[in-house]
Amino acid sequence: MESRSNSRGQLQRAVCYSNSGRKSMPSVIVIGSGVAGIAAARALHDAEFEVVVLESRDRIGGRVHTDYSFGFPLDLGASWLHGVCKENPLAPVIGRLGLPLYRTSGDNSVLYDHDLESYALFDMDGEQISPDLVSKVGEAFESILKETELIRQEFSEDMSIKHAISIAFDRRPDLRLEGLGHKVLQWYLCRMEGWFSADSDTISLRSWDQEVLLPGGHGLMVRGYRPVINTLAKGLDIRLGHRVIKVVRRYNGVKVTVEDGRTFVADAAVVTIPLGVLKSNCISFEPRLPEWKEAAINDLGIGIENKIILHFEKVFWPNVEFLGVVAETSYECSYFLNLHKATGRAVLVYMPAGQLAREIEKMSDEEAAKFAFAQLQKILPTADAPIQYLVSHWGSDRNTLGSYSYDRVGKSHELYERLRIPVDNLFFAGEATSIDYPGSVHGAYATGLMAAEDCRMRVLERYGMLDLFQPVMGEDSPVSVPLLISRM
Repeated sequence: MESRSNSRGQLQRAVCYSNSGRKSMPSVIVIGSGVAGIAAARALHDAEFEVVVLESRDRIGGRVHTDYSFGFPLDLGASWLHGVCKENPLAPVIGRLGLPLYRTSGDNSVLYDHDLESYALFDMDGEQISPDLVSKVGEAFESILKETELIRQEFSEDMSIKHAISIAFDRRPDLRLEGLGHKVLQWYLCRMEGWFSADSDTISLRSWDQEVLLPGGHGLMVRGYRPVINTLAKGLDIRLGHRVIKVVRRYNGVKVTVEDGRTFVADAAVVTIPLGVLKSNCISFEPRLPEWKEAAINDLGIGIENKIILHFEKVFWPNVEFLGVVAETSYECSYFLNLHKATGRAVLVYMPAGQLAREIEKMSDEEAAKFAFAQLQKILPTADAPIQYLVSHWGSDRNTLGSYSYDRVGKSHELYERLRIPVDNLFFAGEATSIDYPGSVHGAYATGLMAAEDCRMRVLERYGMLDLFQPVMGEDSPVSVPLLISRM
């Protein structure tokens, strides 16, 4: 793998920290080499800190994972830039690299990451559904969500999106759909659940729409996210295969222990461990994290959305961005992303979320691929069998134990901010610490920069080295490079 070979070269030059002597430069340990960890390490390294990144995997990137086993890039994890605009903190990096984006939606798409411009929905019998009906149901879905907004204002206690929708139907029988319209509505709900990687009966009505949506719609990373990660990681001291099991904070620094017993010490640490791993308590903190921090970890939701990538000999499906199967329940609905539209490759990506994703994770990769292909055959009975497949396992992967965070019923949206707040000389970053952009790559990236700046200020202040007139990291405005956007 490209990232593995690069990092091995870095490992040979690495020097372990020790307790002997004061170092000439402040030192930081970054735990995790996902987008947040790499962003934090890059910023601190560029600020002349000694930085070592400890990564449990044999690759960098975390939940950003571009696979090249088919001979071309495929993202098994994050694949969109949410907010194709100069305000997106990742835009300068992507623009400088000249990475093309394929826009899949504008600002007001009821499907969140897609517009209803290029699609094909089918029923279980393989009959394509009228675009007029799909559009009308989309309008009904928006009306239903507006009704749930009124319900949110009237009820003091939180409830699930699913419960709120049922109340909306009771109040407004005219919004209730029957027959094929009901099935299409369930497909819209299925796509909403995919956005949050969770089932609608667990998503908070009070907080589900509290994230900030940047303008410009959503752009698919045509060449994958790997070039972004590799660029940010260039020249960093990254230790692969270093699974952290203990983090001890002391009056004069931190001590981090990895699985094989080796220890690393530094002035501070930036913790970018995924929320699912934090929830599992497989890493011990000494002394224990404060109760408010543990409560934030426990109360935030972590969902699952996986990808089953099917590579075919040739294209035999309609020339649309996505294919969908409607059904009586959102659980039975299906969604396929057509990568041929954006990349020219004969690839479809089946994307189950929530309970369905958890159940599919219990299957072997072969069984999961057969399951996805069976969903495709419901709408295209004569479909050719795939020649290759890839399956993600974000829920059962011990390095992630989930895809990304979401707001659970009865829990405050402020939990994201609580998870971000430092504890002594421990600083936290990652998508689950972004109160504005949770569940996104740019959210993770921004929190990595934020944690790095907080860490820099705290450490330099402690040693009397803080220059109040020194520019804040990242304050120098990068040259603005326009994003390369297409919409075929």
